[in-house]
Amino acid sequence: MSRREVLRAFEEQHEWMNERVRSGIEHYRKGDMTLKFVNARFEPVENVHVEIEQVDHDFNFGANLFMLDEFDTPEMNAHYRKQFAHLFNAATLPFYWSDLEPEQGKPRFTPDSPKVYRRPAPDLCLAYCEANRIRPKAHCLNYDQWTPLWVPQEVRAVKRLLDKRMRELAERYRDRIYGWEVTNELLCGHYARLHENRTSSPFFLEPDIQEWSFQTARRYFPNNELIVNEAAGIWNFQYNRSPYYMEIERSMRNGAPIDAIGFQFHMFTRKENEPQAVEYRYNPQYVCQVLDQYSDFRKPMQITEVTIPAYSTDPEDEAIQAELAKNLYSLWFSCPDMESIIYWNTIDGYAAFAPKGDMTAGENYYHGALMRYDGSLKPIYHTLDELIHKTWHTHADCSCVNGETTVRAFYGTYDLKITVNGRMTTQTVHFAKDGEGVIRVMLNLD
Repeated sequence: MSRREVLRAFEEQHEWMNERVRSGIEHYRKGDMTLKFVNARFEPVENVHVEIEQVDHDFNFGANLFMLDEFDTPEMNAHYRKQFAHLFNAATLPFYWSDLEPEQGKPRFTPDSPKVYRRPAPDLCLAYCEANRIRPKAHCLNYDQWTPLWVPQEVRAVKRLLDKRMRELAERYRDRIYGWEVTNELLCGHYARLHENRTSSPFFLEPDIQEWSFQTARRYFPNNELIVNEAAGIWNFQYNRSPYYMEIERSMRNGAPIDAIGFQFHMFTRKENEPQAVEYRYNPQYVCQVLDQYSDFRKPMQITEVTIPAYSTDPEDEAIQAELAKNLYSLWFSCPDMESIIYWNTIDGYAAFAPKGDMTAGENYYHGALMRYDGSLKPIYHTLDELIHKTWHTHADCSCVNGETTVRAFYGTYDLKITVNGRMTTQTVHFAKDGEGVIRVMLNLD
């Protein structure tokens, strides 16, 4: 059987999916942007011609930034920096507690901190993000299986130290990082780890772990977006009786100030078992049904971690990976409450739980990144580039009537080249979904 069987549901539901994507993007990702050009007396300016060019999306397209300056050569580090910034406007930064603070009281905040593989220092990541207009998100405040070994095996001690951690991170970063994943993978089966190799906290078994974590985070991050994130059980859907749904529902009822809901989408399935995914994760109607159910909470949604496998460097396998990405990104981008899609690894051979370059071990097995181990760009990279920067992109040339023009545009930031009676000037404007849609542009005609 050909591996292209994994595309069967997309092909069978082609017409339904195309209409869902078209109408969703048109309704939720775009609006009518009206530009009104006025002089200093707020009077309309005549004879205006404007070239409108989108330079950024309000929607977040990103990946984790775990390999920033982590490669063995300056050339590979420069290549990674260039390709990441070209494709993305968002990044997930590593705040794993055991790696950020391997020695108590000595957090690795600054670029000159001791190196930990796949855990670049937050200050280094932020400097890169801010230099490239990339919006950072923190992962994660309380991820129990990354609790340091120096934390005592006593719940009150864990809470006290987590409280201190959140306060210190807020004092240093809350004004530079808006989004914070508060908890991650609470539904995953870490119970055995408590008894085997001590990589989980005893707090993991407490019934109020979610509520306490979010309430504590809100004290220190009063104006930030607090995000819940999960992997297990999301796509094994049981309507409003799904474990993740019930966990969120209970936590919010008990006072957890959850601002956004995160959904992981790692296709960590052995190649021989991949055809099973056709009935759920590679089924467009099923994927939308799951996300539509969580719209009950009226919260922004994020696809927080994506791995779409190629399994090899074979051209057909890489082409299928790219086609799956195109279909899934289109569906996610069209969903009403979606605000972010974050791919996970950008370059093969540097994934978790495997030695560098060993493509048989850990998450390297899936060949699930956007670039090959040598840094060459895979078809999936070009596919996402085409979607983000061309298909989902607004460009227009307009002659204004009475100083005004309206275009159907994606929400985001725009550069304007404005010509009035042969004189050209430039301005940058922001077209927001929650704005009134009318942007007044004042021109200095003196």
